Amino acid sequence: MFLGEDLLAWLLLALGGALAVGNLLALVRPPTARPGTPEAAVQGTPPRAPLIRSLFYAVLGLLAAVWALATLVSG
Repeated sequence: MFLGEDLLAWLLLALGGALAVGNLLALVRPPTARPGTPEAAVQGTPPRAPLIRSLFYAVLGLLAAVWALATLVSG
């Protein structure tokens, strides 16, 4: 099989981990516009990430990553 038999589990682990880490980082360190850029002059500060949606996606990504890790360890 192309790239091994556990390809789907590895992809799920990577996608779930990225979903969890990305959403948690969006809450911990929200985006800021660098001073002196045109975006900062026109828009001001960027909006924060929605709290409930970001937490939901982080938990969903964590569940997917744990499930994929359990699949890889058990098989």
